[in-house]
Amino acid sequence: MEIRHLITFKSIVDMGGFSKAAVHLGYAQSTVTAHVQALEQELGVPLFNRIGKKVQLTEVGEHFLSHAIEMIQLYSKAKDVFQMEKEETATLRIGAPESLTIYRLPFIIQAFRKKYPKVNIIMKSGSCWDLQESLKRGDLDIAFFLQASVSDPDLTMETLVEEPLVILLPPHSDSTRTLSSFSLNENENILLTEQGSYRDYFEAFLLSKGIQTKTGIEFWSVEAIKQCVMCGLGISMLPLVTANQEIEQGKMRSIKWDTSLGSVFTIMSWHKNRWQSHAARKFLEIVREHARGWNS
Repeated sequence: MEIRHLITFKSIVDMGGFSKAAVHLGYAQSTVTAHVQALEQELGVPLFNRIGKKVQLTEVGEHFLSHAIEMIQLYSKAKDVFQMEKEETATLRIGAPESLTIYRLPFIIQAFRKKYPKVNIIMKSGSCWDLQESLKRGDLDIAFFLQASVSDPDLTMETLVEEPLVILLPPHSDSTRTLSSFSLNENENILLTEQGSYRDYFEAFLLSKGIQTKTGIEFWSVEAIKQCVMCGLGISMLPLVTANQEIEQGKMRSIKWDTSLGSVFTIMSWHKNRWQSHAARKFLEIVREHARGWNS
């Protein structure tokens, strides 16, 4: 029973099909099929029901999946012991949304690299939802989220700091605007981040003021939103950490958010059942050291 066959089997389950697993692993689909056939021949039972284009685990496949995951994790653990304890090259896969990648992680990564220069770091950006799914599939070692406090049966969620939110206004907007008397000025646009997280709070607040958000402009980038606010295109809401410098420089005005309307936190997460490598454990330690200074 080869470990690559087990990895292929798990990938088919994670990705939802043979062809998607082939793309994910960089194999030809015939190779993926051959790996599964080798497992089924060795076990003497089918692992998948193939009904048309749908692929479903058999009852035996369901039971075998947990054992396959354990064997893959044990294999990774054995490899990592020899790599990290001897300070040979290892890889650490980290996921984070754009805002944390830019404003929270650079100094942490720099500190880690000084201590462990031979560790290869791969950064993945994405929405909090996508990153959670990547953690569950085993594609990431550690992920960071910027969202409301959540729990997940498969993931450990460690809250690092509450992130204050602010409504951002163009630099020459009325300085007397407040949350309680908030209204939208003529020709002022609503600039929105991707779905989820603090956007939900912002939209609910605007709707409570009778302001429709259906005609808002949606951006994938926090930096793009800031540039548009500064040039007077519209207003938005972002975590203070992403815009503090521009606010202090007078490039934007801001209205402090009321946390009773919703709060978000920087959260560090990893899979509960995934063995943590030496590199991952050391990275978590450095994150915690830096996070203690974020509240100040």
